[in-house]
Amino acid sequence: MAWAAAMSLAIAGAAVLVRRSPRAAPRQAASAGLLFCLSTSSPFAPAHATRTANFHSHRSASLYAPQTCPLNRDASPAAIGLRSFHSTSHHWERAPQFAYHVAASYSAKGHKFNAEANIYTGDAYNATKYDVTSLRECKRWKDKRKRARSGQDAFFFSQIGTTRSTAFGVADGVGGWVESGIDPADFSHGLCEYMACAARLWSQESKTASLHPKDLLQVGYDEVIEDNSIVGGGSTACLAVAEPGGNVEVANLGDSGFMHLGLNAVRHFTHPQTHAFNTPYQLSKTPQRMLVQMAVFGGPSTLSDLPKVSSVTHHRVRHGEVLVFATDGVWDNLSPQDVLGIVSRSMVDFGGWVDRDGTIDVGHELLKLAQADSASRADGTSLQAKLAAAIAKEAKETSLDTRRSGPFAKEVQKHYPGENWHGGKPDDIATVVAVVVEEPNE
Repeated sequence: MAWAAAMSLAIAGAAVLVRRSPRAAPRQAASAGLLFCLSTSSPFAPAHATRTANFHSHRSASLYAPQTCPLNRDASPAAIGLRSFHSTSHHWERAPQFAYHVAASYSAKGHKFNAEANIYTGDAYNATKYDVTSLRECKRWKDKRKRARSGQDAFFFSQIGTTRSTAFGVADGVGGWVESGIDPADFSHGLCEYMACAARLWSQESKTASLHPKDLLQVGYDEVIEDNSIVGGGSTACLAVAEPGGNVEVANLGDSGFMHLGLNAVRHFTHPQTHAFNTPYQLSKTPQRMLVQMAVFGGPSTLSDLPKVSSVTHHRVRHGEVLVFATDGVWDNLSPQDVLGIVSRSMVDFGGWVDRDGTIDVGHELLKLAQADSASRADGTSLQAKLAAAIAKEAKETSLDTRRSGPFAKEVQKHYPGENWHGGKPDDIATVVAVVVEEPNE
């Protein structure tokens, strides 16, 4: 995501990257001679690593933001010896138990945003009615024509097996693949569909005692590589596995990202993984025809990263907190302070949080607002759906505002001062919001 592109990592060794100005994007193709390891069977890499950037904007009313934005960037990294991350708690009788009420909102670039229509909430899962046993069979159930109209951005959320844990996240298709005649949406949507299926089919009797988001990303990626209906493409990804005991593990690859929001405070936000400005880490798949062309004619290889290089963090959540996952269509247009302001204002307006003489507390109606007491599917009036729509709407309006410079514009001005870039960045937008609700004692 552009608001922290200065934190990007340089590629080591024999990798060479040709940067380009965002304004020059339509006029020249960027090439990347990058070290590539798509698979052990192929010495070549996917095409067009850098993203195209055609952007302008329109924004409405000013957004509420608190005077201060307390930030805690020090989340625990993945490390050997860290506690085992299980999908069930061994002491649930004594410890608080949490449910994660999830909704998504989205808008494709060039489409109008409709807060009521551009909402997705998942069906309640009934294991007794779900007899699919393979990932391929599960994937075939997902009709491509019924995908959310989110452009090249995709999202997913799913219960993990028959446990009370949840997996959810976003993926952002790399737009440069269009130049090779490939729809990037096939990769990103396919990746999310496979991850949702893998989570749904996961069993505690599997080879591993727990499900980690990096492993889930690896499974989804492996299936995309093997799926002949997905010709090629690339995508970033940011996803989580959330336990009922309050432990949340997040894996981020690229410039999609995640925020953990407490009561009017930012507890954590991800740092994007980038090889250079506007060139995020990304999963990729190269079409066979391109591999043949590279083998015959040579030329620069293109960028592909693997799930194992994802940045992994661990978090403890509490009742009333909010988790936000979004693609760079959000983060390029809204700062962490902006998102905190949207969530804080919306939570207070809807009653999820209450202001008690300047102190923010969790509202007594949170369970009802999240529709946590219903065995059926939550709808667009649920708290999580309203929060997701509020973030997506603000990002959409900001992306079309030519007068207000968002985080992406500020990064362009820093890296390419001669471009005189101002305003937002039109892009596909996808955001997933999870409201953490402590379950009542039985």
